[in-house]
Amino acid sequence: MLRQKYGALFSALLVLVLLLSACSSGGSGSSTTSDPAAAPATGEDMQELLPEDGAKLTVWDSGDQKAFIEEAAKAFKEKYNVDVTFAELGPDKSMGQMVTDGPAGVGADVFAGVHDQIGQGESAGIILPNDWFEEETRSRNSDLAIQALTYNDILYGYPKSVETTAVFYNKDLIDSVPADWDGVIKFADTFNDAKANKFAIMWEVGNGYYVFPFLGGYGAYVFGSNGTDANDIGLNSEQAVEGATFIQGLNKILPLKTSDINADIKKSLFTSNKLAMNISGPWDTGSLKEGVKNLGVGMYPNLPNGKPMTPFSGIKAYFVNAYTKYPNASKLFADFITSEEWQLKNFEMNGALPSNKEAAASKTVQSDPVASVFLKQFENSVPMPSIPAMAQFWSPMEAAMSSIWNDNKDPKEALDNLVNQMKSNITTGQ
Repeated sequence: MLRQKYGALFSALLVLVLLLSACSSGGSGSSTTSDPAAAPATGEDMQELLPEDGAKLTVWDSGDQKAFIEEAAKAFKEKYNVDVTFAELGPDKSMGQMVTDGPAGVGADVFAGVHDQIGQGESAGIILPNDWFEEETRSRNSDLAIQALTYNDILYGYPKSVETTAVFYNKDLIDSVPADWDGVIKFADTFNDAKANKFAIMWEVGNGYYVFPFLGGYGAYVFGSNGTDANDIGLNSEQAVEGATFIQGLNKILPLKTSDINADIKKSLFTSNKLAMNISGPWDTGSLKEGVKNLGVGMYPNLPNGKPMTPFSGIKAYFVNAYTKYPNASKLFADFITSEEWQLKNFEMNGALPSNKEAAASKTVQSDPVASVFLKQFENSVPMPSIPAMAQFWSPMEAAMSSIWNDNKDPKEALDNLVNQMKSNITTGQ
């Protein structure tokens, strides 16, 4: 009798354990998810992501990345048995192209883009979130890069490289970039010869990308809430006016019209020893090294308020096409080619500045006198806002700076007009 009672109790307990076990595995009896791309696991329960049977990928990127991508594709093929084909379409055009090509089924599976285009891609529904590799991506990359690729609290893209601006200088003309703008002005007093087109320093005065370092250094911003609130435009604040007023005063050391200053003119003067300091980005490193024997790179000079300038920065990343037939393989490749190993390879082959923290801190990168300065400046930069309203910043800013610089217009009035124009364009969707 006692044995029967305990036997019944044991049977009941066994049934209960089996029921609990089934519940803990979702009732399927297996921990394998039927759609790993849609429901990624994390932590100890992380399942291996495998490419789809018969997967083959196309990748869009700029022409200078072809050899790098083909080398990565070869290694990826060896590891996952998936063919990857390169097609040339630069990061500046890819997101717009994907808006039409993605839904049509002819877009690349993985494509390179710049973080400020994420708003466009998200609103069009053409990019997949970085879900499966999110934790690893966040932990191994620069916080600024992750911030830039996060949109509406969702991480999009797999960061591959970073960019910002700094000050190239000719060591035969000036020993180093002055610590502050007062030093720049004093140097200009001894170096400048406007009739001979000799200038101490030059930047694209009418280009908002090169204007913002001044405004940001005074505490101004484009959009509030870390660039996400289009209803809060901070370009006519007291701080912005102070920055624009300072820019206006620099006309005395660069007495040219905004239309007479562009990238080609700067490069021509710089490589002919008529320009001592040229504000630009790492994309110019190769050509400037060819034209200037003793090339150096320095951080921006401090502003009169004693604070550093804060240039815009851009983060290039690989994005996965939401319409790809092979989301698993695409995510695997985007993660694979942006690993520490391959970011270092891209730096060695093309000079791309790593977003990966370990790669950026490596001896290979830090021993490079150009890359190390740009990465240091990047840490004191502001990622360009990625909301669609950012498209309404560039033309109004160009017009405002033209009136401030060329026509000596009151900076407050010019910036008020700028903000009103931006608000109108954002409202009407222009």
